[in-house]
Amino acid sequence: MIQDIYPHHLDNQYKPGKKPTADSHIIAWKEGRMLLKIEQDQQKMAFPQAKDFGYLETVDYLFTLDEEDFFLILDPEVPDGFNYVSLREIRRWNLEPRAYAYAAFTAHQLAEWYENTAFCGRCGHKMKNSPKERARVCPECGGTIYPRINPAVIVGVTRGDQLLITRYKGPNTINALVAGFTEIGETLEETVAREVMEETGLHVKNIRYYKSQPWGIASDILAGFYCDVDGDPTIHRDDQELKYAEWVERSEIELQPSDYSLTNEMMQRFKDGLI
Repeated sequence: MIQDIYPHHLDNQYKPGKKPTADSHIIAWKEGRMLLKIEQDQQKMAFPQAKDFGYLETVDYLFTLDEEDFFLILDPEVPDGFNYVSLREIRRWNLEPRAYAYAAFTAHQLAEWYENTAFCGRCGHKMKNSPKERARVCPECGGTIYPRINPAVIVGVTRGDQLLITRYKGPNTINALVAGFTEIGETLEETVAREVMEETGLHVKNIRYYKSQPWGIASDILAGFYCDVDGDPTIHRDDQELKYAEWVERSEIELQPSDYSLTNEMMQRFKDGLI
């Protein structure tokens, strides 16, 4: 999965006052994209460094990957050789190094948070960084905002040697599993049952947790569950959200083009007979 970068290590402990050096990596952010240098023929990606921009007046420290520091700036001038790239393009092109791809996913979530918390939602004043923790503080009313993480589930629904495979509406969609966000006042297990019912009309039982994954595209933490169909296996697809939902035999499951996602790993494990 995208976070499996061992022996590399991402340290996201907040370090207030940390300053970039000339070689520090810069997440240059604009309208949901970041600046990267891409070599598509070699599937390689590289971040700009502080020295590529000259003088940097305002930067926010994000995290450290091994010994490499990453900082955020919003909407800078574009250095030669770099272009704005989305996470979906990074995933579609299956770019390496894998540790940099994970850094991009993590930076995406933090960059959106910094951008969306420029002003206090309570009184409208400009927010400042907390001097002691990863938080935004309003100097006028004292309101404090922490990074938001949205809980969501990925659900592998099984029926003997068959797995429920879906594809969401939209262009160029790939095989997936039932998924959805947890509502306020709802447990993760209740989310599993509700999302399966809403998307496919199926009841489920024997809900069991598998694994979690941070997923910066939607600022969410994904919790993977397997469960068994309970009763009538007839699928009643929500055609407003899905364009495909079918029971698929293990040997016929078509995996996603990259191994970034928890969804793909869960499909792979079922295909290999491990579930």
